[in-house]
Amino acid sequence: MKIGFVIYEGMTALDFVGVFDPLTRLKTMGFMPELAWDVCAFAAGAVRDGAGLRIEPDKAGGSLEHYDMVVLPGGFGSRSLIHNGPFVDWIRSAAACPVKASVCTGALLLGAAGFLKGLPATTHPGAYELLRGYCAEVREDRVVDAGAVVTARGVTAAIDLGLYLGEKLAGPAAAGRIRGQMDYQG
Repeated sequence: MKIGFVIYEGMTALDFVGVFDPLTRLKTMGFMPELAWDVCAFAAGAVRDGAGLRIEPDKAGGSLEHYDMVVLPGGFGSRSLIHNGPFVDWIRSAAACPVKASVCTGALLLGAAGFLKGLPATTHPGAYELLRGYCAEVREDRVVDAGAVVTARGVTAAIDLGLYLGEKLAGPAAAGRIRGQMDYQG
């Protein structure tokens, strides 16, 4: 199992870290020793989140097609990237990935790539209207599982998404132990 965590200029760091932490614990806590991941950016060089935090990607450019799961964070940068053809094409290269997931306005990027057509989805409440143009139904749930696409609501829902996906991958006992190790009360 290999996960591609997408980062981009103007993302929200907690959207990325909130899902990254519980998912990578699947490996570090011994539930999925074969789990591997890359932090992926469209172009080479460090990426800055909306507050200026620098994050260095493991991989830059190249197709996302070889990942089993691709996770996109949200952030104000997503609103301009939905109009960036080359970036959206790069996200579209994840079409063959069995699972595409997003936190917050990362759903807009999945929508711009065409992955939400005919599906329910969620995002930050402030972006519901933008999301309506990309999906069949906007839901207010913390996590919306539409099969090959799983979306999570606002920033703090990143942790919920990470635990949810961890349970899908390794079962409820593993997710429960990770939740306990994180001392997550949500």
